[in-house]
Amino acid sequence: MANITKEDVISFIETMTVLELSELVKELEEKFGVSAMSAMPMAAIPGAGEAGGPAKEEEKQTEFAVILTAAGDKRVQVIKAVREITGLGLRDAKALVDEAPKSVKENIPEEDVKSIKTKLEDAGATVEVK
Repeated sequence: MANITKEDVISFIETMTVLELSELVKELEEKFGVSAMSAMPMAAIPGAGEAGGPAKEEEKQTEFAVILTAAGDKRVQVIKAVREITGLGLRDAKALVDEAPKSVKENIPEEDVKSIKTKLEDAGATVEVK
């Protein structure tokens, strides 16, 4: 078996579409029984403060995810909007819309969420922000 370096893996992942990467992550989670969720700092876990006291106050959420819950009647316009927002190709954007509910974009600031949500809703989609 050839020696594959971390750099080889990273360069391969760089060529993948967002949808392909998402599917790869799901397959890895299933194969190894793990989750790709980031670890929570101990201070964010309730009751994990010093000496068993209350945890520090939670910070205000600064990053959000836009979830496409339904394409609606204007599916073609929604696919076009998804392509514009994500930069995906036609096939990947269509797959994302067909697989709703599905995340369109994640870890984005609140200002961007409003414009993305508006674009999708104007195209006829139903959108949820988390």
